[in-house]
Amino acid sequence: MIPLALDEIEALCPGRLDRAPWADEATGVQVDSRRIDEGDLFVAVADGVDFLRHAFARGASAVLAPDNAFSALAALGSTVRARSSAKVVGITGSTGKTSTKDILAALCGPHEATVAAEGGHNNEIGLPLTLARIEEDTKIVVCEMGMRGIGQIAELCAIARPEIGVITSIGPVHLKLLGTVERVAEAKAEVVATLPEGGTAVAPDEPLLEPYLARDDIEVRRFRPDDVLEFEPAKAGAHVRLRVGEREVELDVPFTARYQALNALAALHAYDALGLPVDEAQSGASGITLSRWRGEEIELPGGGLLINDAYNANPVSMKAALAHLEERAGDRRKVAILGEMAELGPEAPALHAEVGRAAAHHGVEIVLAVGPLAREYGEARWVETAEEAVTVLDDVLRPGDAVLVKASRALGLERVAEAVEAVRV
Repeated sequence: MIPLALDEIEALCPGRLDRAPWADEATGVQVDSRRIDEGDLFVAVADGVDFLRHAFARGASAVLAPDNAFSALAALGSTVRARSSAKVVGITGSTGKTSTKDILAALCGPHEATVAAEGGHNNEIGLPLTLARIEEDTKIVVCEMGMRGIGQIAELCAIARPEIGVITSIGPVHLKLLGTVERVAEAKAEVVATLPEGGTAVAPDEPLLEPYLARDDIEVRRFRPDDVLEFEPAKAGAHVRLRVGEREVELDVPFTARYQALNALAALHAYDALGLPVDEAQSGASGITLSRWRGEEIELPGGGLLINDAYNANPVSMKAALAHLEERAGDRRKVAILGEMAELGPEAPALHAEVGRAAAHHGVEIVLAVGPLAREYGEARWVETAEEAVTVLDDVLRPGDAVLVKASRALGLERVAEAVEAVRV
């Protein structure tokens, strides 16, 4: 991190700041005392006040018990960002934002010193922590921005001040709070509204976004499924041919999910907008590593396959994952362990039923449904919790199955994915 003087931190962040006797500045920011390196500032969030001594023991330069943790982190992240000339990319969307962030960071890495959000760090805690990793030589910062309602993307943009805004997709997510997909588009489009003059918006060819893309002082780059000209799976990934503006780009990528090609396309547009050489994108594409539990593929004994996509789910990503299961299964029996999808509001039963029909359409022979709303998947074996799902795996699975595990984050279905591996089918 670009160092911040402790006196400045005290002025920026109301609360109690305790300093190490030897320290006059902080060279990093952490909210988890287990991650402290010497010189870091530890910011106590929620019950973090119980770990102040542990932070000092690990070498913290100071510990901060702020009056308002979110405001303190925002002030710290914003201050570091203001002292850097790095270009900032803000990525949001109903699906694919973490994978797009991962892909863009990999593409940029060989060319410029790049900082990218870790995992799914995309909220009022994670985004400032990403900015607090900016160093003097950082040239590109790739931020992920999540939201639960109107105004939250704008608040994150006020901290990060992106010059390039990427919207990966618009779909039926967070409907419990937002009500309609139109409101989802309005919320996601805040990343466009906050761009500075001369900035760049990268967005899908989505009619619901068009009212928000009418600015004439920024560049608007649209992408669409037809821009994926070729997707040829290979043993350890795929060969893709993508249209980026007037050019065609061919890449060998280490993922097999066809839906990831659209995320790669969005990332390539941002990469190009950053002024990086499109004809050299392969140097970064080979190093793409997607965050955990996003379509991870694990070979199982007996020729089986596990697709661990347990990190999160909504109707769009569920359907895409089921299509991917069909494509990857070949002649193996297809088993989908599907947890419920959260925050869908009154439309939740109908949207779950749609996913159940999609499973049948893609030839899924066995659906193990997890969670109360998952009953709506239809012809499925149902259990209430992830723990119960683990107990029935021996009855559900056979040697050689292709198994998809996917659900909203709250279900914790990564435990089921781990158990699928342990069943040794």
